[in-house]
Amino acid sequence: MQNEVRFSALTDVGKKRDHNEDNFLVDKKLGLFVVCDGMGGHAAGEVASAIAVRTFHEEIKKGRDLIDDYAAGKTGSEKVNARDIQHMLEFAINRASSRVHAEAERDTGKRGMGTTLVALLIIGTQAFLTYVGDSRIYMLRDGVLQQMTEDHTVYNELIKRKKMSREKVEKLAQKNAITRAVGVYEHAEPDSLMVDLLAGDRFLLCTDGLYQYFENDMETMGRHVMDPDMDAGIKLLVDGANQAGGSDNITGVIITVGDAKERDEDRAKRLQLKRDILARMPLFRPLNDRELLRVLQVTDVVPYRAGQLVMREGERGEELFIVLSGNLKVMRGDTELATLSTGDHVGEMALVRSQPRSASVVAATESDLMVIRRTEFFEILRKEHQLAVKLLWQFLGVLAERLAETNRELGQAREELAAEDISDALFEVVEGDEEEDRKTLVLPPPPEN
Repeated sequence: MQNEVRFSALTDVGKKRDHNEDNFLVDKKLGLFVVCDGMGGHAAGEVASAIAVRTFHEEIKKGRDLIDDYAAGKTGSEKVNARDIQHMLEFAINRASSRVHAEAERDTGKRGMGTTLVALLIIGTQAFLTYVGDSRIYMLRDGVLQQMTEDHTVYNELIKRKKMSREKVEKLAQKNAITRAVGVYEHAEPDSLMVDLLAGDRFLLCTDGLYQYFENDMETMGRHVMDPDMDAGIKLLVDGANQAGGSDNITGVIITVGDAKERDEDRAKRLQLKRDILARMPLFRPLNDRELLRVLQVTDVVPYRAGQLVMREGERGEELFIVLSGNLKVMRGDTELATLSTGDHVGEMALVRSQPRSASVVAATESDLMVIRRTEFFEILRKEHQLAVKLLWQFLGVLAERLAETNRELGQAREELAAEDISDALFEVVEGDEEEDRKTLVLPPPPEN
């Protein structure tokens, strides 16, 4: 299903600056939207943002065949997965960073120039987000406005790494200084996300000159983004920023994907169920919404027929399976150990080590399973250090619980083995039946009233 995409964009110099260093780009045919906020003296920021937008756009256009193959769901040697698209976006940002950096090296008057960059690429029913710096992307769904990007600032870095308390960080003069930018170095270290879309979803791409004035009034920002007239909505946002001070250049782009009246409610419920199930699992319970999205984007949904083998005892595997719908049987030999239903999971240890499966799992009914593979999971651990710490800490908790349960079972077994054997006292030979050696259970007399 291809959703119609509509947009409205506006940029303004603001009240305090004499020139606009922001830049934005819209390529509706490609489904690409970009916003940059340049920085640097003597109009260098304007140069940096212009180079970044142009270079990024050129690189994405070079990947048009990749985008088309992904949209077409090609298989075999032509198969393109979501991570390939993210790699393409991140490569494009780093090409832009290299170009901006080279220009700064060539012209000493522009040394140190750079720019933030946020981009949204819509392919069918999915949106790919990539970003560097402190410009932002918000998503509006079902009346809820959510920040999808994470600012690359001193404030966020110190909070994430728990180097200082939030109260102390708030007092820092340079707390809003950005820690990553396009062009300051040859490589920009972008972050990326993939989001499954629903008809009616809206996005806002904006610079800090806009969102800084709505930080404490997200309700007003949400109302403007939600405005049925997108042109009116973006103008209200820009005017509101100017009225509140207009201390910086102001740029915003609102994008609407499809019509909410045409939303596939079954798909909406399914997407919410995936998120809810993941959030309830002990392994992923401490993750925030952005981190859950990061895990969801490496999660495939695979259908299984009734009777189809999911995993075989003794074989090595690399997948964690989570039941989205249906039922599974866990078998050891011919013995059924357990039945798994929606929300249950099996095989989580395969994400961190290669070892033989301790049991077989078979689909008892038609089932849909969420599958996370070790290779994709390791990529998250390598790229997202803070997320990696949370996930590995949770794995330690799961291991500790398993060890505790094993110790409890061993303790019970030891007690049973050490207990006095009184079985002989329960039986006596019935007179006259000695030759047959038949035993009869003798029950104690009932207690007297």
